Amino acid sequence: MLNYREAAQSLTDSLKLTQPPVAVSLNGSLPPGVAEWTGHSPAGCRFWQEAGTRVFATSASDHNLCSIGLYTHNLEMTDAAGKDLGDALKVFNDLGYVREQDVPQIPVLASKPKYVVYGPLAEIPVTPDVVLLFVRADQTLILSEASQQIESGLPPAMGRPACAVIPQVMNSGRSALSLGCCGARAYLDIMTDDVALYAVPGAAVEAFAERVAALAKANGILTKFHQIRRRDVEAGGNPTVQESLAALMSA
Repeated sequence: MLNYREAAQSLTDSLKLTQPPVAVSLNGSLPPGVAEWTGHSPAGCRFWQEAGTRVFATSASDHNLCSIGLYTHNLEMTDAAGKDLGDALKVFNDLGYVREQDVPQIPVLASKPKYVVYGPLAEIPVTPDVVLLFVRADQTLILSEASQQIESGLPPAMGRPACAVIPQVMNSGRSALSLGCCGARAYLDIMTDDVALYAVPGAAVEAFAERVAALAKANGILTKFHQIRRRDVEAGGNPTVQESLAALMSA
């Protein structure tokens, strides 16, 4: 198993994360030693917040109040949940929020898990399929640069529903940015107006941690470089790159 504790610490330190990286693992059976969720949850995305402090497993019944999450995660759906899904999609269509022709574009997990395990990446006892990072725009910048280097391309920027970022990453094997949705922002206290989600394939999390560390350091140095150039230009100067580098080295 990869060293997820080190990867979590590296990502937290490099990006200055205020929320711990959260691991999500989709399983056909309950992993040994993992406690099952007990309690009431208004939506599947709420588990992301709970997973910041402890490891637990959920089954389809724990997601029953969120038919959209059941749908995107391809979890077993009761007749009642199926009716809820139909009712929700009708309301969405009437509002022009999710039209009938939009539904096929929503990512749905290709596999059909029985359990979804959540927990801090640093403590997860199973192999994570997706790692979620709660990030600001400046942190997303560094992560997108890492995606470009590791995956030779940029991640999609997704909107509603936020939970669709899990099947998007699982099905594609590539990172994705989720701007959240109004539901996730209502259910998660940590999804404030300045926060989005960056989802990374679990298999690539160590590579991301390594690239993010290097890119965060480079961004810090280059930010100072550009700040010096701005100061000098605004003071009437016309510095060359070498002159700005020299000013950076002496700062």
